[in-house]
Amino acid sequence: MSTPSQRLAELGLELPPVATPLAAYTPALKVGGQVLTSGQLPIRDGTLVATGRLGAGVSLDDGVAAARQCALNALAAAADVAGGIDNIARVIKVVVFVASDPSFTAQPQVANGASELLGEVFGTPHARSAVGVAVLPIDAPVEVEIVAELR
Repeated sequence: MSTPSQRLAELGLELPPVATPLAAYTPALKVGGQVLTSGQLPIRDGTLVATGRLGAGVSLDDGVAAARQCALNALAAAADVAGGIDNIARVIKVVVFVASDPSFTAQPQVANGASELLGEVFGTPHARSAVGVAVLPIDAPVEVEIVAELR
């Protein structure tokens, strides 16, 4: 079976640099045999890939893509403290926050952007929560945090 780094390469993806925290926190912490990440925004090359709320200017497809970028950023943060992505055995928990218009109810579909990427990289299921919120930092449409198990 291929490694997570090989699967990323097969997907044509690279882990981005770990995002600089926006406040007083660390991007990820190693605790025992796990890594917990702080919420990661959909930042690519220093810029949000989208802004606003789902159901009020941000499309479902854009939300899914934003969640995918968040998951990639969370993997980068986790891999940084794990000593590389191949030291991560699997992702065991994902929490996806979706900035949502009150009438928007497709948070699980948005969260699939993160879950599907993590499934492609690790090939294992994970527990997940998808939560609609009024607003996220710097007007991001999605934020993702993960808990990963180390090898």
